[in-house]
Amino acid sequence: MSNSDFDRINERRHTASIKWDSYTGNGDVIPLWVADMDFRTAPVVREAMIRRAESGVYGYSFADEDYMDSLAGWFEGRHGYSIDTSMVIPVPGVVPALSAIIKALVKPGEGVIIQPPVYNCFFSSVRNNGCRLLENPLQRIDLPDGRFTYEMDLDGLAELAARPDAKLMILCNPHNPAGRAWREEELEQVAEICRENGVRVVSDEIHCEIVMPGCEYVPYGNIDRSAVVCTSPSKAFNTAGLHTSNIVCPDADTREAIDHAVNVNEVCDLTCFGVDALKASYTQEGADWVDSLCDYIWENYRFFAKTVAERLPECPVTMLEATYLPMIDVSAIEGYTSEQLEEKLKAEAGVWVNAGEMYGREGFLRVNLACPRATLAEGLDRLCKGLSALKRR
Repeated sequence: MSNSDFDRINERRHTASIKWDSYTGNGDVIPLWVADMDFRTAPVVREAMIRRAESGVYGYSFADEDYMDSLAGWFEGRHGYSIDTSMVIPVPGVVPALSAIIKALVKPGEGVIIQPPVYNCFFSSVRNNGCRLLENPLQRIDLPDGRFTYEMDLDGLAELAARPDAKLMILCNPHNPAGRAWREEELEQVAEICRENGVRVVSDEIHCEIVMPGCEYVPYGNIDRSAVVCTSPSKAFNTAGLHTSNIVCPDADTREAIDHAVNVNEVCDLTCFGVDALKASYTQEGADWVDSLCDYIWENYRFFAKTVAERLPECPVTMLEATYLPMIDVSAIEGYTSEQLEEKLKAEAGVWVNAGEMYGREGFLRVNLACPRATLAEGLDRLCKGLSALKRR
């Protein structure tokens, strides 16, 4: 697929877009924040949506046999991850899935291990269920080329897992916002530590398709067959608004408990558009489109890293193995928290990025690269000018 469709500017203002229409301040703001993409979804998905829309009937829907076969066939064929469809609980989103899993498997007051900096809804899902956050921070590794990355603190994980109140670990695989595609040997060590200490693992794998050249997504369910895995086509195909995801849980008793929690939370229904979108996404046409998408995002990342290195050499960026969400270390911009930087960049520079504080760690900003190159260029120009001006104050 050519870059022409990814380069296309799709006007999203005044469409009730959270990404583009949430800013209530003055002026024009380029949004490089919340994790949805500014690309049109794959043609095969658009065609399926048009067919459904033209039917004129939008009644209640469920995950039928074709839906389940599409899901299982995709993960087996593309990732070598075998899913028995009897293990699947369809849900409208990964966040409500995580909340239901915590409700089902962890009692109030018990502990859930997370690895910050990490997706902000991990924190809220644990807290909202009355459970205790047990933080196993990732370890920063500075690289010879000036970038940085993260590794797991496996000794620290072992210490936390040995606590009597530790009952569950939420793994982010691939990791948002660290941008890591965890290696098989890393995941094997996680599985061994958690198995030895009786800690269940739930793996959020919503970013599994967005993997950069030379890197590989390793399904955690292939490492630990007792794990609960959450998947969705929404990040890869830009269909978050269609509300479709799946919980894969091999153990029947655990699955029954999670299914009960899903129903107690009243988050068990899919939309007819979401059902059709998953079936269309998980096809050869969908796979070809995602491969082209990843190539485009990689080129956006190269442009991003080069631009920041040239214009903000004191602000290193993460090495990106997966996701479209790299980080910039802004600790050199003294006198501001990351949240204050986010607000000042919106108000004064006209660009919106996410503060590291929301992911549990200070000193960095997260940038969304999933947009046409022209949008990214304008957003980065504003970001670099804004941070340079703040540094001089």
